[in-house]
Amino acid sequence: MQDKTYNSAINLLLQHRSIRKYQDKTVPDEIIENIVQSGQQAAFAYQAYSVLLSREKEKHPFHAPLYFVICIDFHKIGKIMETKNWKVIMNDLSCMLLGMQDAAYMAQNMVIAAESLGLGTCYIGSVPYYADKIAERLKLPQKVFPLVGLTVGYPAENPPTRPRYPLEFVLFENEYPELDKNAVNRAKKEMDDGYLSQNYYRNLNAKLGLIGDREETFDYDSYSWTEHISRKLGQWEPSTKRLLEQLEKRGFSFKDTENE
Repeated sequence: MQDKTYNSAINLLLQHRSIRKYQDKTVPDEIIENIVQSGQQAAFAYQAYSVLLSREKEKHPFHAPLYFVICIDFHKIGKIMETKNWKVIMNDLSCMLLGMQDAAYMAQNMVIAAESLGLGTCYIGSVPYYADKIAERLKLPQKVFPLVGLTVGYPAENPPTRPRYPLEFVLFENEYPELDKNAVNRAKKEMDDGYLSQNYYRNLNAKLGLIGDREETFDYDSYSWTEHISRKLGQWEPSTKRLLEQLEKRGFSFKDTENE
């Protein structure tokens, strides 16, 4: 880029890394409050979120000093509406989509705030698939759904930033383009070369196994991001049953009840 119109905020965003090793150092309460208050200042539709905090680092992913679970929360809104003699009739699919936006914006603001204060973070994206167990542990009421986990603490590692798609594969002006073979291959190369140069999957010993009759043709000299994500999307969770069960246990149903 010729015109580097960067500022401190943009530089911070461009330096984001996921941190999975943390110092054994306590995060002060005032910093925790600053992080959460910064999260609250994100744009929102209904403020349909809550944040649960644990300091029991021995139970946390990566033994991080802090572990937040950011939840979609329509329980609180329902309580407010009760005081005004209203009840929620909006369908749960709409509630879930709006709540996902609110909780995601909240979580991202928290990450930016934490990193601006010298802390490291890592999202835990598998949380929705264990919502029932998390809800039991955190005593979540109905209509509260854990969307994402977030580890926070002072970094004990300094990994490089990870590759991203080239801008031409992300930013489309006026209309979505026809993605020709050259564009797709350039995007693949950007991601795969970047991860291979960092030995990312080799260092993590993270090559996913194959299901079915596909023949393994990759080793750690060739296995990289596009193969990794293809094995996830091409093999995992073909049915919605598991996730729908988790949502229904939390009080969210996607059946059409308009005529019932």
